[in-house]
Amino acid sequence: MGLLDDVAALAKLAAASVDDVGAAAGRASMKAAGVVVDDAAVTPGYVRGLAANRELPIVRKIAVGSLRNKVLFILPVALVLSSVAPALVEVILMAGGGYLCYEGAHKLIGAIRGDDHDHDVPAAMLGQDAEEATVSGAIRTDFILSAEIMVISLKEVIDEPILNRAAILAIVALLITVVVYGAVAAIVKMDDVGLALSTRGSESSQRAGRFLVRAMPVLLRGLSTVGIAAMLWVGGHILLVGADELGWHWPYGVVHDLEELVHAAPASAVLEWLVNTAASAAVGLSVGLAVNALVSKVRSARGGSAH
Repeated sequence: MGLLDDVAALAKLAAASVDDVGAAAGRASMKAAGVVVDDAAVTPGYVRGLAANRELPIVRKIAVGSLRNKVLFILPVALVLSSVAPALVEVILMAGGGYLCYEGAHKLIGAIRGDDHDHDVPAAMLGQDAEEATVSGAIRTDFILSAEIMVISLKEVIDEPILNRAAILAIVALLITVVVYGAVAAIVKMDDVGLALSTRGSESSQRAGRFLVRAMPVLLRGLSTVGIAAMLWVGGHILLVGADELGWHWPYGVVHDLEELVHAAPASAVLEWLVNTAASAAVGLSVGLAVNALVSKVRSARGGSAH
């Protein structure tokens, strides 16, 4: 009976530990939400121009590559760094934040200029090599976004024991990959579902089908806009928080002072969040434009394109 009592106590302890890991994984995933939005917004563009019957296999290949990026490459490096040089995690996170600011500003500049590639030759006409190049390019881009997601998540659980840290990050990697690429799969097949519904005999099905077909371009444009905003906001916030934790308190202090101005107003929590988000986005845009200008000068000096 004493042995059974000990086993029961261990089982309770293990259950509590699993519950703690799950809760921490949930918190870490929420902190990475901005980058997740960007990931979901970016990926559908990689299947543009592909044959309809290849869209889901392509998404599956990219999802597998994304999970491999997170679990086999990023997770071990993140665990080692968090154990031997935790301050370096903040520096890496800020470098990633700067990259997000650059990407967000670059896409915003492209949108304002009206740059697009709608007249590219469809990948479906270019054969298997084009498909493989599409997958490889998407996985490379995903590596940056996955690294940001994992480091943001790591930052939230860096004080956990290393085994808990590993379990939490593995859960985050799996959860976010399923959510992002499940959403991407649904998005890229929306027009096919709409087309199938529009050929049915029911008038209501036809209306729903036509709506889905018309909604697809609007949804993709909306996702692109949300992705740009998310990159600027998340990137700017990472830079503000990182600078504060590394000892440069003034920039984030200004944001806190702005939050205090609306602290006594009705719905103050919402207003404070809006102030913080707007300030983070402004910082992200400023840094992104500066980095873009620098990159353009370097490319011009080398005789290359600024885009």
